[in-house]
Amino acid sequence: MKMIYMGRKKQSADLLRWTIEQGIEVATVCTDNQFENSPTAKAAEEMGIPVISMEEAEEYVNDHPGEIDLVVSYLYWRKIRKPLIEGPNYGCINFHPAILPDWKGCAGYNIAILKKLPQWGVTAHYVDETIDTGKIIRVNRFDFDYKTATAQSLEKITQDELVDLYKQIVLEVKEKGRLETLDVDNSKGTYISRKQMNEMKKITEEDLESEDLDIKVRAFWFPPYDGAYIEKNGKKYTLVDNEILKTLVDKDTTALF
Repeated sequence: MKMIYMGRKKQSADLLRWTIEQGIEVATVCTDNQFENSPTAKAAEEMGIPVISMEEAEEYVNDHPGEIDLVVSYLYWRKIRKPLIEGPNYGCINFHPAILPDWKGCAGYNIAILKKLPQWGVTAHYVDETIDTGKIIRVNRFDFDYKTATAQSLEKITQDELVDLYKQIVLEVKEKGRLETLDVDNSKGTYISRKQMNEMKKITEEDLESEDLDIKVRAFWFPPYDGAYIEKNGKKYTLVDNEILKTLVDKDTTALF
């Protein structure tokens, strides 16, 4: 099987190495190589795999009809277009760190905590021309505790689940080709843009009076990014509570006061 691999972050780099270990040929990689410290670009370079832009990947598929079996997107941030959707023999599969069709776009971890959900999950779906609306292959759900979770801690659990889902799906595609999908209408659900997510972080007067203020603080705690914040004189000040502070203490530190 021959694929084009699109992804970013450390998990993506690890999965790229895993993919090669399974005897799968990776023709090219698309990643965030505009950043010098891109882990996926570094992994591709170590294995001698060309790193190219999405536009170059589209040209590759057009110039090599029938050669690419699968395109995978693992936390790839750009909207994928027709050549990469329709060109591969087995389609283009995205791995989404949230439950579809319920939660599309950004802010999944934040919403899971804000909505006090008892479960979260990860989804593999075929890509179509609209964000996160393609036919769903599989949803893996897991329990979590919104009372203690932060966006950062939920991200870690979710990424572990998403790595497992990637391995399951890619091995199945290698064996079977194009996979069956669930009988689910993936056009429904809620889409949250990055702009909307950032607007949700602002602490309002109503929030300050709410019993759920701690939940909002934890829902957006993901350093080094801005968390839930108050704004004063044009500056943003991220809020943090005692429970979060306790998680930041070095276990070898002795209290002085």
